[in-house]
Amino acid sequence: MTAAEPSALALFWVGVIFLSLLVYVVLDGFDLGVGILSTTVRDPELRDEMMGAIAPFWDGNETWLVVVGASLFAAFPAVYAVFLGAFYLPVLLLLFGLIFRGVAFAFRGHGGPERLWDWGFGIGSIVVAFVQGAAVGAIIGGVHVENHQYVGGAFEWLRPLPVTCGLGLVVGDALLGACWLVLKSDGSLRDWAYRRLNLLAGVTAALLAVAGVGALIELTAAGAPGAGRQWAIVFPIICWLALLGVMRGARIRNDATPFKMAVLFMISAFLTLPAIMWPYLIPYRLTVADAASPDASLSFLFWGAGLVALPIVGVYTGLVYWTFRGKLKRAYAH
Repeated sequence: MTAAEPSALALFWVGVIFLSLLVYVVLDGFDLGVGILSTTVRDPELRDEMMGAIAPFWDGNETWLVVVGASLFAAFPAVYAVFLGAFYLPVLLLLFGLIFRGVAFAFRGHGGPERLWDWGFGIGSIVVAFVQGAAVGAIIGGVHVENHQYVGGAFEWLRPLPVTCGLGLVVGDALLGACWLVLKSDGSLRDWAYRRLNLLAGVTAALLAVAGVGALIELTAAGAPGAGRQWAIVFPIICWLALLGVMRGARIRNDATPFKMAVLFMISAFLTLPAIMWPYLIPYRLTVADAASPDASLSFLFWGAGLVALPIVGVYTGLVYWTFRGKLKRAYAH
């Protein structure tokens, strides 16, 4: 077995991690987006309806982030170690943001100044979305690694491209959140969300274009194999077509179309990463085969977490969305 040929178990676990991350990006993306949008609303009743539209789902969505972290730690510990070293500050901000959101959502309506908790939830959502996007932008140009250890600085993730990607994910999540509100609500909240779709889709498209040019420059400078994969351009093209689909859905007032198109946008944007990074997990130092745990460990993980824990998380998620399908007629935030 050579370093360029990962085992079947390594491929299975990298597939689990990518799929779990994709599910997390889509599912937690809309509730982060609703949190971001909540900072722009002055009407407390409208804000309560927004919270009600995500109340049954938001904490369960974050379970997939735990799946990603646990799988990465067990199956690819070298990647886990490098990632934490390179993104110590973003990960710390991510944890603070997630804690802020959880505390604020639990306390609003149960004591203390409700507006303070609302701001806590909204700012926490912005921070979480920004650092996630910034981390993605930071790894595109490569990470400084020697002997499986990160050797760069603490603020290398604060370059123009990561900042653009961070802002892009904040606006992209806000777009996904607005589409979710259109899908799940009626009356004034749905009308409020409809009025923001075109602006959010336009800003997202502009940031996507800037990030795309920046990514191409960094990929070329790093000599990354992804720079020569011209077929990968199909994913950004699908992204722009999906954003046009969101605008069309807003024009014809079909409640389901904007959300479907926003999900397609998120999936296409996400798939751009493996398209330009493969076979690297840490560009351009650690491949899947380099970073994988021994097959004996991956096999033990497969029979435990792979065949038991993952199906349980999937079934739980499906049951929640099935139970609360359709329009929400009441707020669950209180």
